[in-house]
Amino acid sequence: MKKIILCLFIIQLFSIGYQQPNTSAKNLDSIGVTVPSYAKWGRIAMQKTKERYPEAQIIDYLHIGREDGASYSTEKFKLWLKGKDKEFGVLINIRFDPKTDEIKQLSFKEVSR
Repeated sequence: MKKIILCLFIIQLFSIGYQQPNTSAKNLDSIGVTVPSYAKWGRIAMQKTKERYPEAQIIDYLHIGREDGASYSTEKFKLWLKGKDKEFGVLINIRFDPKTDEIKQLSFKEVSR
């Protein structure tokens, strides 16, 4: 009986006092954490890679860099995946309009290293 009361008390305590942390860029900046400009594109690269390789697990991530053109920009990433039978890299280029952030082209290239 004491265990049940204790469990109910703990559940009530968490339900009253728990607030979801706000991890917006503004709040992270206020505590001295800088969110890289490519973070949004990195999330998209990971999401699209998961869609393309649903059986593989992403085990490493690298932002290669950004190229700015006259009318578009390209963010470049390399993800390392572990599949059932092998590990391999995938180079992802996300070409987008820097004014609207509209994705114009997304390319994948598998690499062995």
